[in-house]
Amino acid sequence: MVKIVKKYTRTFKRHQSDRWYRVPESWRKPRGIDNRVRRRFKGTAPMPKIGYGSDKRTRYMLPNGLRKLRVTNVNDVDVLLMHNKSYAVEIARTVGGRKRVAILERAKALGLKVTNPHAKVRTEE
Repeated sequence: MVKIVKKYTRTFKRHQSDRWYRVPESWRKPRGIDNRVRRRFKGTAPMPKIGYGSDKRTRYMLPNGLRKLRVTNVNDVDVLLMHNKSYAVEIARTVGGRKRVAILERAKALGLKVTNPHAKVRTEE
């Protein structure tokens, strides 16, 4: 097993997004001829580049070493029948309570880890 290393966990913010409300935070590459971020001056915001990427073997892994698969119905859970040691189930937010309970039961029968087992599921009081 390879150690999971996240090189850069913060999001890359758009240049001068902290200065004006009209400039959103989502990253856009600066293209101005005098732009200090594009010219990589000392003390400016970092730009995304290929070196920040994660190791291919550990990319998309959760801290417990499993990868997530979003599930919307019981049939999607059956896909992971042979992969319960490498994948975890994440129930989609659009799934209602009744179907959620069925998905949880099937995942337990297959020995799958569910990342959000308590969401939208009411216990009897």
